Amino acid sequence: MSAQPIPVADHLARILEAVEPLPVRDIGLMDALGMPIAEDVSAAVALPGFDNSAMDGYAVTFNDVADARPDRPIHLPVVGEIAAGQPGLMAIAPGTAAKIMTGAPIPAGCDAVVPYEWTDRGVGQVRIEQAPTQGQHIRHAGEDVEEGEVVVSAGTVLGERHLGLLAAVGRAEVRSRPRPRVVVMSTGSELRPPGARLEPGTIHDANSYLLAAAVRAAGGIAYRAAPVDDDPATFAEALSDQLVRADLVVTSGGVSAGDYDVVKEALSADLWFGGVAMQPGKPQGFGLLGEDRVPVFTLPGNSVSAYVSFQVFVLPALRKLQGRTPHEPPLRTAKLTHGVSSPEGRQQYLRATYEASTVSPVGGHGSHLIGDLAASNALVVVPPEVTRLAPGDTVQVMLLDRGGLPGGGA
Repeated sequence: MSAQPIPVADHLARILEAVEPLPVRDIGLMDALGMPIAEDVSAAVALPGFDNSAMDGYAVTFNDVADARPDRPIHLPVVGEIAAGQPGLMAIAPGTAAKIMTGAPIPAGCDAVVPYEWTDRGVGQVRIEQAPTQGQHIRHAGEDVEEGEVVVSAGTVLGERHLGLLAAVGRAEVRSRPRPRVVVMSTGSELRPPGARLEPGTIHDANSYLLAAAVRAAGGIAYRAAPVDDDPATFAEALSDQLVRADLVVTSGGVSAGDYDVVKEALSADLWFGGVAMQPGKPQGFGLLGEDRVPVFTLPGNSVSAYVSFQVFVLPALRKLQGRTPHEPPLRTAKLTHGVSSPEGRQQYLRATYEASTVSPVGGHGSHLIGDLAASNALVVVPPEVTRLAPGDTVQVMLLDRGGLPGGGA
């Protein structure tokens, strides 16, 4: 590991320079949910596609019913019925009416619809007791979306409302990038799966669940591999097996300076390993492996260090793979509720709770304090030159439970 830690920004720049967006392809609408679209989509049809009724009622000529009122109703013969999605009357003559259902096409000669509530709902003849205005209760072709109009622009992150609109204009697929396939691997002979009995000196594998969940929250497809023992050959074989299904690999553990840091021992010839001037998360590794040049992130083994490293380095890479911009989610500003200290020369990421533009640090600095991490929804970012902050100071905050961000930043 290099003697002098490098700045966070330099390591992130190295990563983003190496990572390329996944190729664009045709993707089904449901699979594209939450992904940025890679094309402008124009409406192949207008919405509505034809003049249709906004109410269940009677299609009429306005002049025939303009004077209708409760004490002087208008009576019209009913010449037919028009249902949505079925062939019906193409036209009505003046002095007649046709039953019409919501969504059914407006026949020629009709310029108003009288709702059922204003009539006696007659079958052979209808009594109309209230007059509509001319054109009332008619949805006109193209009044929502015109044919040829751009309905979704390239770069838009598709939400459920976008998918509804795309389906309405007839698109079954869109051009987008697939969700990145991310393999998550934990290393350590002491690791046991949750639910297993713990022998002395063993712990449950939390990191693979923590990081796989973070991958899924970031829009990726997570493949959580079984923990690998502290043996370089075993780890190298397991990683080789996983590369075939990965667009990106995240490992945790085995990257520091101990006797059993198997990840660094197995990959030191292929990846960069070194210190990054941050706390937690100083020991890092990154590089491209295999014929497909798969990005591999080797993160520290402590849960908080691994998670912070994911947010700072892996998340921007995932966003670039998906074609999301900005690659690095924007920070927010907030006021500290109480003072904190920070070591000089390292960019500190403090667990905290953020609410209404104020932020409160949670717990201590220990990188093993996963309980404090679970109680947090943000990280306070303290620059390396800052060693002390007072209550009320303005700080930058990285939101953890961000969900979707507006527009292309989602």
